[in-house]
Amino acid sequence: MTSPSDDTTLAELERRATARRDRPSYGHDALIACDRLVRIFSADGVEVQALQGLDLLVAEGELMALVGASGSGKSTLMNILAGLDVPTAGSATVAGRDLLSMGPKERLRYRREAVGFVWQQTARNLLPYLTALQNVTLPMQLRGRDRLRGAERAARAESLLRVLEIENCRDRRPAQLSGGQQQRVAIAVALANNPSVLLADEPTGELDSATGEQVFAAFRRANEELGTTIVIVTHDQAVADEVRRTVAIRDGRTSSEVLRRTEVDAATGLESQVAREYAMLDRAGRLQLPADYTEALGMEHRVLLELEQDHIGVWPDEKPTEQPDPQG
Repeated sequence: MTSPSDDTTLAELERRATARRDRPSYGHDALIACDRLVRIFSADGVEVQALQGLDLLVAEGELMALVGASGSGKSTLMNILAGLDVPTAGSATVAGRDLLSMGPKERLRYRREAVGFVWQQTARNLLPYLTALQNVTLPMQLRGRDRLRGAERAARAESLLRVLEIENCRDRRPAQLSGGQQQRVAIAVALANNPSVLLADEPTGELDSATGEQVFAAFRRANEELGTTIVIVTHDQAVADEVRRTVAIRDGRTSSEVLRRTEVDAATGLESQVAREYAMLDRAGRLQLPADYTEALGMEHRVLLELEQDHIGVWPDEKPTEQPDPQG
């Protein structure tokens, strides 16, 4: 992992960001790779399977969203990726680090160096008795190894506040900041040690829509200007619409994925956003069909499959058959 002292100029950070965006990669090169991830919780003799063989790949430099209803498993996944929880089975790696094999010291180092985290509750992100600048500087002081000197820490903190457009808040304490300003300072805190991944759990959940858009714009700037890979957990579809890739989680598995891309009309030269929805296929060939699709066709329990030359047809259990033409 590159130390902040190795690339002190914004121009260098922008060069790295451009290189990452121009090099999308998955599979073995994925920055985040979860394979058949399982997490089981036990309470009062009852086992609850929060993750049931979840698969996920995130490329370096992505800005993407994880969406799902309450109880879908998205927050459990986020806690695992943040190093705050340990999966029961499967495999999970982030920036080449195996999340299942790490010991306590390695896990602490991972949380300090490889991953940044932004909580929904603004009070959890910042120390109330420190200024914004001091809050951003603190993770650099706690890093342990490769720590920056005082002047370098202050310069990096100032740079992050400037990128997120809150440099005017540097000397204010959290109580003197609005909710949106607090969350943008929290993003700067999470970015302080130049992490490989920034995770955010419902970061706009306590904010109005206008303030939430300001916070999300800060995530976009961090992604575009610093090249940081960002994963946002949200139930807010408006937030999900702001990213190129949205992965839906249902019943502890990734169920569908929406990819957005910009297309240019050859005749007019006008740009438009096009979104395509995909169902996720696991190694066993299982997929989850979107609930609104199955409900619209009354699909329950089982479906009829037909293999065609270039696709698979999926039909309700009782597929209507063609009736002979009485006039024929």
